Amino acid sequence: MSRGDARPWSARVRDAMRRHADEARSPGEDAVADDDARLFREAIGDVRRLEEPAVAEPTRPRPAPEPLQAERDEASVRGELLTHAIDPGAIELGEAISYLKPGQPANLLQKLRRGQFSVRAEIDLHEMSVAVAREAIREFLDDCRRHDELCVRIVHGKGLRSKAHGPVLKQLTDTLLRRRADVLAFTSARPAQGGTGAVIVLLQGL
Repeated sequence: MSRGDARPWSARVRDAMRRHADEARSPGEDAVADDDARLFREAIGDVRRLEEPAVAEPTRPRPAPEPLQAERDEASVRGELLTHAIDPGAIELGEAISYLKPGQPANLLQKLRRGQFSVRAEIDLHEMSVAVAREAIREFLDDCRRHDELCVRIVHGKGLRSKAHGPVLKQLTDTLLRRRADVLAFTSARPAQGGTGAVIVLLQGL
């Protein structure tokens, strides 16, 4: 090994050993190896590459069960409300409306009328169409329950500009609230809170 070689000592030793092995092998050994390879190929004949076996897909975790029937029922109720006919003559202009869910104490409605519950949220339906107001009321009440705001005010207006159609949004509000199982009671607001143009609603907590 030359002292002028700048490579590491281990690399120089490895190359020297490889050169020694090449020099020690006789020329005939390469021919023997070629003959052996040819005889092996003739003995086994034609070969065919095996197809790689199909790899099974990993088992995916099962999705969480979905309450399909409950969703269908809810969709059915929403559809029924969207097509529910509003009777303009059911409520007169300026008429107070109220409701107490069966099984609730009578004094609950009295307390609501007297303003003994603090209003925590409100929604104004003015300028809304009937279809938009239906969905707005539903979303508003659902959101209030999620946030534990159980006494709320819905401003539906008095229908003064409805002419022959009557107070449609007022009737819509009355109908929808009576249909909800989570409404314990409601009553037209006190004069300072909108009078017969608004309703105070008491919701059942989650």
